[in-house]
Amino acid sequence: MNTIALIGAQWGDEGKGKVIDILASTADYVVRATGGSNAGHTVVSGGKTYKLHLIPSGILYPSAVNIIGNGVVVDPKVVLEEMSELEAQGVSMKNLSIDLRAHVVMPYHKELDELAEAAKGDNAIGTTKRGIGPCYADKSDRIGIRMIDLIQPEVFARKLKENLKFKNDIITKVYGGKPLDYAAILDEYNGYAKKLQPFTCDTGVMLYDAIKSGKRVIFEGAQGTLLDLDSGTYPFVTSSHPITGGFCAGAGVGPTAIKECLGIAKSYTTRVGAGPFPTELNDGVGKHLLEVGKEFGTTTGRARRCGWLDAVILRLAVRLNGLTSLAVNKLDTLTGLKKLKIATKYMRDGKEVTHFPADISLLEGCTPVYEEFDGWTEDISGCKKFEDLPKAAQDYIKAIERLAECRVSMIGVGPDREQRIDR
Repeated sequence: MNTIALIGAQWGDEGKGKVIDILASTADYVVRATGGSNAGHTVVSGGKTYKLHLIPSGILYPSAVNIIGNGVVVDPKVVLEEMSELEAQGVSMKNLSIDLRAHVVMPYHKELDELAEAAKGDNAIGTTKRGIGPCYADKSDRIGIRMIDLIQPEVFARKLKENLKFKNDIITKVYGGKPLDYAAILDEYNGYAKKLQPFTCDTGVMLYDAIKSGKRVIFEGAQGTLLDLDSGTYPFVTSSHPITGGFCAGAGVGPTAIKECLGIAKSYTTRVGAGPFPTELNDGVGKHLLEVGKEFGTTTGRARRCGWLDAVILRLAVRLNGLTSLAVNKLDTLTGLKKLKIATKYMRDGKEVTHFPADISLLEGCTPVYEEFDGWTEDISGCKKFEDLPKAAQDYIKAIERLAECRVSMIGVGPDREQRIDR
């Protein structure tokens, strides 16, 4: 099949960058369709480490066309910095395209993001403060500035003036902040527009034609299923739809364009920021997962919260995304732990909870019910076949398949793209 969607099956940070990089090496097109610079992918390839936020991972392969779709919110400063850093590492930008309909993250979005988080105090969501939520809010409010506006100086100047007057009122009168300067923003963003204009086009048409002609297309996921605006742990979610359905709206194609859906998960669970986390560990095992797994955010550098693998979450991801298989990363991080656990369901007030609840207050009161497994001490980082793994590791993967009700087609046993088992 020529089209495949890669989806984070947990709260993000599942190692999507590595899997995307593996598949992108044979792709004709790699498409980013949701989120913004609040997402981050780390790709280790050819002995080099690349940290990507907006640019699709296929940029590392000269033969792949890379699309930033209409559903992405683009911070011009960030994307230009990323382009410059990649070019300094010898990576060409000639195959990068940005959709004309993509919305633009403005300075007032970032300012409002930070002020709103501070005002919430103990009830803060834990955003990256990169202006993503406020930008999507303007998109829904139909006052957003799109790439097509940015590259038309007169249109941009008018829309900026209208928006900034309103935004400055909120910044100063609601939050007590300092107003932003119109002339400075206009000058800065006009400079960005000149540099980005050659990369803009109607990417939906390009993508549709590519799929019709049988080109191999990878839809690159950002963040994770549990951060989905509708189906995640609301309000501790992102502002877009990092699920299979989000690809259709954010790339400008219909659902029949996607033939396979690969969910990416860790062999344990992590999340960044506030919100419920039933299997979270605040003990020696949690410390082991944090330190051995190097669980620090690509975008923020924040330490991630760590816990046992949660099959309730995985079953939600399978259902919501129509997953055809799973890739399980960081199996090597579990090496050295005597016993391993997977949450099979929750208990709340003496009742079983087998499906992920909509009410996070219910979720916060849930106690996970675990199935326990033997661990292993052998170094698995060089394993190339499933049969090379210790029996305990094989049993753990088989249990994931059984409990998630989905086949595991790939296993990550180290950070490098070659450290994997394909099944």
